[in-house]
Amino acid sequence: MPKKITIPLIAILLSLLCVLPGCLHAQKPDTLIKKLDSLHLKTDSAGKQINNIEPQAYENTQLTPSSYLILTWSDLKQAFTKPFHMQKKDWPKVGEFVALEIALSFADEKIQENALALRTQSKTVRDVNEYVTQFGGLYEVYTLVGMGTFGYVFKKPKMLTTTFLATQAYLTGGAVEGVVKILTGRQRPDFLLNSAGKVDPTFHGPFSTTRDIYGNKVNGSWPSGHTTVAFAAATVFAMEYKDKPLIPIISYSVATLIGLSRMVENRHWFSDVVAGAALGFLTGRQVVNNYHRYAKIKAPTQKKNTVAFNLDYRFGTLMPGMVMKFR
Repeated sequence: MPKKITIPLIAILLSLLCVLPGCLHAQKPDTLIKKLDSLHLKTDSAGKQINNIEPQAYENTQLTPSSYLILTWSDLKQAFTKPFHMQKKDWPKVGEFVALEIALSFADEKIQENALALRTQSKTVRDVNEYVTQFGGLYEVYTLVGMGTFGYVFKKPKMLTTTFLATQAYLTGGAVEGVVKILTGRQRPDFLLNSAGKVDPTFHGPFSTTRDIYGNKVNGSWPSGHTTVAFAAATVFAMEYKDKPLIPIISYSVATLIGLSRMVENRHWFSDVVAGAALGFLTGRQVVNNYHRYAKIKAPTQKKNTVAFNLDYRFGTLMPGMVMKFR
């Protein structure tokens, strides 16, 4: 399954890289890209940012093919260059995450044994798990297409835009995790080190070749790709619909089940899943915040508060008044 996901992601990414130079040249981005980069320097893509998620806010900033490509390129650029413009406040968080991953790695083999025991003992778990894990791959694509179609047919600009953002998060998260897998080269748990069935969660380093139990070449294990794209899309919907508490709960619950399913399928270690969840979460936040910076550029007045003065005649008296509108 990972092969089926990775190939399309790389193909789409390469297509974007080929198409975008001409697209950006035609747009003469004096340009949206430069403006987005400028705002990015002022407000970190994963930092606190007030976004207007009222339905009417999306009517003036619906994505066109051109703006979709430009934003996707901006998302990819920010994601891959993030390590080079980290702020001092970011490094302690990075250190904490690295420490967490190291700690979890010591428990990976034991956790994996329990996950496999659960799979072996229950046919129901195996059947349900096989279905759930698909939603971190092609089923997720089908779901996003369905939601986007719904938003288009029934004229729901917020739903349509949110779905487009989820696809951007899917592509960006998939591209980043694909590169990280190449650089880390961690062995998957379904690789048998010897005839006794011993597995080894080793990081083999950049461009190493790993194989499954059948001798086929496979991509690395860390981080989990299914988990990454699942949490990336889930975070987009959770942020865009944070005013509806049920949607974040459903989004993150489904993404968590997808991550756990990868362990039961014996395709990933627990620390792979945690890393994928973190990467997906940060990717989703970046994509959402980047879009809302774009929205402010396209409709700079939509977030501004307005003050108006008027005169009101009540009970035989003319009284001055003031009206404030918060958007």
